[in-house]
Amino acid sequence: AAYKQVLIRQGEVAWNLENRFGGWYDANLSPAGDEEAKRGGQALPDAGYETIRTLWTVPDAIDQMWLPVRLKERRYGGLTGLNKAETAAERGEICRSSYDVPPPPMEPGDPFYSNVRKDRRYADLTEDQLPSCNSLKDTLARALPFWNEEIVPQIKKGKWVLIAAHGIVRHLEGLSEEAVMQLNLPTGIPIVYKLDKSSKPIKPMQFLGDEETVHEAMEAVAAPGKAKK
Repeated sequence: AAYKQVLIRQGEVAWNLENRFGGWYDANLSPAGDEEAKRGGQALPDAGYETIRTLWTVPDAIDQMWLPVRLKERRYGGLTGLNKAETAAERGEICRSSYDVPPPPMEPGDPFYSNVRKDRRYADLTEDQLPSCNSLKDTLARALPFWNEEIVPQIKKGKWVLIAAHGIVRHLEGLSEEAVMQLNLPTGIPIVYKLDKSSKPIKPMQFLGDEETVHEAMEAVAAPGKAKK
């Protein structure tokens, strides 16, 4: 392989335990999520990625553990903070499980509006630049240029790049709209891609974790959000 790329999905957060939509709301890691992050961090040097460890410790130490806005996950708008199963029962699964249908926008009167709008990370963004909601299609359209313009050139220079986000997987895998909606990547487990000189995967994604742990983590991700029978 010409290059390698490491992706990781954030560990479980407190709102996951309450089965709530998070998106851009910056909920703290749960105790289990903290352990997932530590496990993922240890898996990297164990697999020979020692140089990446600074990317975990330095941003945390200076209180700037942020993602560039273009790599931020989907923003759930007016669904932020709502229970996923209850929302699916009331509004239908399409609210969260459609590729190109966005959730309702977050209005200024929403209890979580100021949490995002007044966050110093987004202080330089205009109202037009700060989305009130995203479909998964919107999220990929935002992230893909950053991948092509910023990340790929760094990879081609031989640098190790750790991305704490997972939406770019659709692009790397060439997944259909239907397939990406069924994708349940495990939290806190690093994913390695081996890329050719065109930045295309030459092998399937590799999880830096044992098969049982990966399987259990995938099942845990798949479980929330479905309407209760």
